[in-house]
Amino acid sequence: MSHPGPLAREAILDTAEEVLRRFGPAKMTVLDVARALNVSHGTVYRHFPSKSALRDAVTQRWLDRISAPLEDVAGRSNDPAGRLRAWVRLLAATKQGIARDDPELFATFRRITNESGAVVGAHVDHLASQLAAIVREGVAVGTFAPIDPDRAGRAVLQATGLFHHPAHAEEWNDPRAAEHLEAVLDLLLDGLRPRR
Repeated sequence: MSHPGPLAREAILDTAEEVLRRFGPAKMTVLDVARALNVSHGTVYRHFPSKSALRDAVTQRWLDRISAPLEDVAGRSNDPAGRLRAWVRLLAATKQGIARDDPELFATFRRITNESGAVVGAHVDHLASQLAAIVREGVAVGTFAPIDPDRAGRAVLQATGLFHHPAHAEEWNDPRAAEHLEAVLDLLLDGLRPRR
């Protein structure tokens, strides 16, 4: 693939994803990405100062693809309890779908996210803030008890981790996983409701 004009950051990231898929995270180098683009490695370094920065950018883009549809669910104006349930279901379905439909890519990103602590930490914070926004609205309209939305949002994320955290990917093949997720959501939503 040759790029005669100025090289766009997105083109580098697209190519880096393909190189990661082909060689894996341990063997991917900036030189591999440059060769695939038919440019000098200095051209890639102008956009990304190191292999680590390039991998972090690829990881960030991958995680953004996961969180963007969740942002849409969090921003809806329907029932907060239904929205919270839909948000967690979508997160679980997205991660499990990637693992099922493209296990090679999922395994690659699972490895590189383990090495991108700051990027993953920011992603988790972003997901927790989306849940907190749903809880905050639920508290405001009386659907949920008056609780700390930030704390509750993070708790929901952690409590449902079995269904979306990559460390549990092997457990997603359980044929009753969806049923178990609904039971956890029922319990969480019951705990969030106001007591009369």
